[in-house]
Amino acid sequence: MLGRTKKFAIILLLAGCAPSIFAVTRVAYTRPGEMMKIPMTRAIRAPFLFSAGFGAEIHNFSPFNVAKGVYFTADISQRFTLGFSSVQAADTTSLLDLDTSAYVAPVEFGFHFQQRVYTRGDISFTVGVHDVVFEDADDGLSLNPKRISFFGILGSEKFFGEYSLRTYMGFGTGGFSAALAAGQVTGAKKDTAGTGAGVFAGFLLNTPFLPKWGGLDFVGEFDGLGINVGLRIPLTSDYRLSLGFTHIENLPQFKEAYGSDHPGLTLGLDMSVPRAGVPTEIPGMPAPLPEVTMLDTTLMAADFAVATLRDSLRIAQHQVRNLATHVAHLRQESTDLENSVKTLRLEKNVAQKNINLAMQHLSLSQRFAYAGDYRQALQEVETALELNPNLALGYARRGAIFYKLGDIQRAAINWNLALQMDPEYDDVRNILKALHENRLKTIDFRTE
Repeated sequence: MLGRTKKFAIILLLAGCAPSIFAVTRVAYTRPGEMMKIPMTRAIRAPFLFSAGFGAEIHNFSPFNVAKGVYFTADISQRFTLGFSSVQAADTTSLLDLDTSAYVAPVEFGFHFQQRVYTRGDISFTVGVHDVVFEDADDGLSLNPKRISFFGILGSEKFFGEYSLRTYMGFGTGGFSAALAAGQVTGAKKDTAGTGAGVFAGFLLNTPFLPKWGGLDFVGEFDGLGINVGLRIPLTSDYRLSLGFTHIENLPQFKEAYGSDHPGLTLGLDMSVPRAGVPTEIPGMPAPLPEVTMLDTTLMAADFAVATLRDSLRIAQHQVRNLATHVAHLRQESTDLENSVKTLRLEKNVAQKNINLAMQHLSLSQRFAYAGDYRQALQEVETALELNPNLALGYARRGAIFYKLGDIQRAAINWNLALQMDPEYDDVRNILKALHENRLKTIDFRTE
């Protein structure tokens, strides 16, 4: 970190000592990143070791007027990105006739530095310095510090099915200043044009078209002065062709003389060397590795197996819940049956107790009857029938007592009730038959 700070200090010291005699040329697709003229940020390290290529902006076809350049960029650490570019501007003599102009733009050598300082989820913030440019002029290399672009940019990445959208918003000085660009157009003094600030924004939409090589990208941006649109087409897993238009809002003035806001047709080609072990699902990765693809396929198979096991586990849990409910229901039924058995046993015990008590009262009634105390004998029979209303012997005994008391009608009623309780009660049947035949003389209490 200390060595990197020393490098920045040396560059800025050189910038402060250099003369102010030239303007920076911004050629599309020659800055670090995948955008046209603005920087970019990402939440993770770039999926390639380095990327190199060339870019060109055609501003006129007849006579031919083009700005062109080559570049190299790499993530030299987890957060720090370094870029280098060498460009040659188009004919910047905007007030002259291009047919007669003999102007040859000098070659510029630029360095670009940026560092990601904040990351949270899919959001990241990066600061940096672009356009530390040295111009190969007649008197040697020179640098204008007022053209250096300091910037900060905030970016996020969202996924929509097979699509991903990266959005960027930022601010910067130097090349991002519309006032500075206006000074270049009007011919203001380059050392007094100022280092005004400007804002910029852009988006990169990765689509599932040509997915084998990383997908087709649509690029749109506002670079502080105008609107640029582009298309990045994957030719192979390592190469991409970049097309687009700069300052599309001024496209009707394409035939006019060149200026800083002149529209241009952009063309670029870049090559990226992939980094081993980078996940293939990162949108825009130039070169998916075979081993990474194999790893991704294995992970997909593992995810499918885990999902299948989860479904099986859910089914098993559902079955366990059903069985637990069924067991609880059976336990409830068992408890109900146990309660019913206990009730029946209690009722049986009560009934048996009542029968025993009833028989005791019938025995007493027999004693009272033999003693001639028919009223007390009848009371004992009534008590026995209250204890057991289904006791046939009780009705037969009560009939015999009524007969002794001379109440033949009540005696017959009770004997019939006894016969209903026990249809095989032959003694009572014989008594009723004798009563009907008017031949009933005496009653033996022991037989009833």
